[in-house]
Amino acid sequence: MKLTFIIPPEPTPNAPAERTAGCTRVVYPAPNIYELYVVAMLEREGYKVNYCDFVFDKKSPADFSQFIASDNSDIYYIWSVNLSRTADIQARDIIRQAHPYAYVCFIGPGATYFTHLYIANERDVVVRGEPEYTTLEWTNAIRDNKAWDEIQGISYLHKGEIKRNAARPITKSFDELPFPARHHIAHRQYHNPKLKTSPYTTMITSRNCPFHCIYCVPSSLSFARELEYRRDNNRKPPISFRSIESVERELQELHEAGYRAIGFMDDEFIWDEERTRGLCDALKKYGFKWGCQARVDTITEPIARMLGESGCLYVDLGVESFNDEILKFIKKGITREQIYTAIRLLKKYKVPVKLNILIGTSPLETKETLRDTLRQAQKLRVDQIMFNIVSPFPGTEFYKLAKENGWIVGGEYTPTNAQRESILNYPHLSARDMEKILYQYNLRYFLSPYVVWSHLRKFTNISEFIHALKALKIKLFG
Repeated sequence: MKLTFIIPPEPTPNAPAERTAGCTRVVYPAPNIYELYVVAMLEREGYKVNYCDFVFDKKSPADFSQFIASDNSDIYYIWSVNLSRTADIQARDIIRQAHPYAYVCFIGPGATYFTHLYIANERDVVVRGEPEYTTLEWTNAIRDNKAWDEIQGISYLHKGEIKRNAARPITKSFDELPFPARHHIAHRQYHNPKLKTSPYTTMITSRNCPFHCIYCVPSSLSFARELEYRRDNNRKPPISFRSIESVERELQELHEAGYRAIGFMDDEFIWDEERTRGLCDALKKYGFKWGCQARVDTITEPIARMLGESGCLYVDLGVESFNDEILKFIKKGITREQIYTAIRLLKKYKVPVKLNILIGTSPLETKETLRDTLRQAQKLRVDQIMFNIVSPFPGTEFYKLAKENGWIVGGEYTPTNAQRESILNYPHLSARDMEKILYQYNLRYFLSPYVVWSHLRKFTNISEFIHALKALKIKLFG
């Protein structure tokens, strides 16, 4: 069989959806490491897989239609998030028109939640939740002409109705998975402005996080996993880890392939001092520049020292607000003092800090609390601050609250770019207010003399500077 993974182009004037975090549009392209795990599973089984990224290659919708017309794949796979839904469903229709007997397989959180929108006929299938084993088993069933009714984790059309097979148990440890099939993207140069070093790739060492922030949409893989698990268990899924030995083997492979920088996509990279020490020792051994996401309450002095000594060039801290009442309302599980402590420790060991701040996470938010958050953040002189507007993603507690209280513009969620748009209206803080505040704060922060100078002096080559400048232009002006 001929198998093809496609990342369709955006058919609207909007920027294309970013498919790894899954809640914004592309500012700088990143490899979809989650999708490449699925590719690797199929290749380990002996399948030959094509991988076509029309977004990275800046191909137009017309280019995509022309490609599909001339292609003859048996199965097309699409990793879909909420913001890519329109593009992906349109891609399905283009495939179906050109190749009525081809199969289209949707993977990811968009298809896991909005399953009914993706399935138009009996040759469409949705792989819900964690995708690797489900996709492989379904592909084998197509190859072997077997029935689908016993395949866990899929939904499909049967006798005019969508059938939802039983969920597949989650993968408790993913050491047994092959490493992502990066050979499909080896010819593409990715850049992360926070690392300012290339060649760059992404990597994961764990899946999901155990905390209960009401608005949270984790990585697109973890969100799909969480949506599927919650449906039957009404709670978050347990965390899955890789062993340090598995992580080190992948790091060695990346080092030998010439990679110099890694962005870890774990929802929570830091768990305890012992595990962090093992990861940092492996990263230091191969000389990588790297960054990660972490909670402020995991940053101890020994951990901050490990990060500083092992080449960590950023830690993304999700702080959202400096108001303790708001932090309590959104079930963040941290305090303002813990934020200050984490930043102080990281700065002590010269680890650059990026703060993620969400506008509008709580009805307690006002223009004054937002002004105070900006003031507090600017005083801290961190390396970077990222402002976004909260979105009521279906499947989150915040979505239920917003629906019940009539805070959603138009009454129902529509796919929204959290870096630019709001679909929330509080009685005292409108969607338009939040969009204006976001734009003003981004301008005031990113164009401030301190931020401009502190970033300019860290670039080691003109190429990385140009890529960072392009990303900033997209961030500020679209």
